[in-house]
Amino acid sequence: MHLVQGVLLDVEGTTSAVAYVYDVMFPYARQGMQGYLDTNWGSESLAEAAEQVARDAGHASLDAWRHASGSDPQRLVLDEAIRLMDADVKATGLKQLQGLVWQSGFESGELRAHVFPDVPPALAAWRAAGVDVRVYSSGSIHAQRLFFGHSEAGDLLPQLSGHYDTTTGPKREAASYAQIAADWGLPAAGVLFLSDIVAELDAASTAGMQTALVVRPGNAAVEPGHGHPVVETFAALPLTGVGR
Repeated sequence: MHLVQGVLLDVEGTTSAVAYVYDVMFPYARQGMQGYLDTNWGSESLAEAAEQVARDAGHASLDAWRHASGSDPQRLVLDEAIRLMDADVKATGLKQLQGLVWQSGFESGELRAHVFPDVPPALAAWRAAGVDVRVYSSGSIHAQRLFFGHSEAGDLLPQLSGHYDTTTGPKREAASYAQIAADWGLPAAGVLFLSDIVAELDAASTAGMQTALVVRPGNAAVEPGHGHPVVETFAALPLTGVGR
C-alpha cells in the first residue's frame, strides 16, 4: 500500500452492520415519515427536502408538481417517499427526508448507531497518525453526522474531518471520487477508499484512489477476481507515518 494521506469510508457494510441500517433505521424512517410530515410541514428544512423530492421525481418544483397532479403536496411527498423506500432507491431527496426523521430518533435516544468494535480505535489511531478521515455515503451528510454523533461508542464526529453524499455524485461513478479528491485537496492516489461494494471500489480505483474491500458479518458474498485487497477489520490497516 502506498502512502495514505486520507481514508474515505463507506458506512453500511463497512463501518456498520447492514442489518442495523435495514432492520432498524429504514423501518424507523418509514414508520415515522407521515407523523414527521404532519408535525413539521412548512419548516424550512422539510421544505428544502420536499423540493428535492419533487426535483428527483422530474418536476421543476413542488408547486409545479402540485399543479400537474392536482394533489395535495404533502401527500405527493409522502407517497413518493414510501415508493422510493419500498424500492430501495437512494434518491437525494429521500435521504434528506430520512435524515430529518432519524434526527428525532437519535436526539431522543431511541436510536443509537451501530459501529463495529474495531472502528472507534482505528479512527482514533488514524487521526493520531495524521490521517484525514472522511465519509462518503448515500445517506445525507445530515444523517451521517447524526449517525456518527450518536453511536453506541459515543460521539465519533471529532475523529472525522468531512462528509460527502450523493450531492457530490453517484457512488458508482469515477467522477464522484475525482470530485471528492479535488475538494479534499489531496491527490487521488493518496486516498484509501474502504467499501463493501465492488462497483464503488472500481469507480474509486478508476479515479486513481487506493481501495480495499471490507468484508463484514452479514455482508453479501462477493465473487473472487475483483482485484481489490480484502480486509475484515480496520485493525488490519495500520496506517502510520502518513501526512500531507
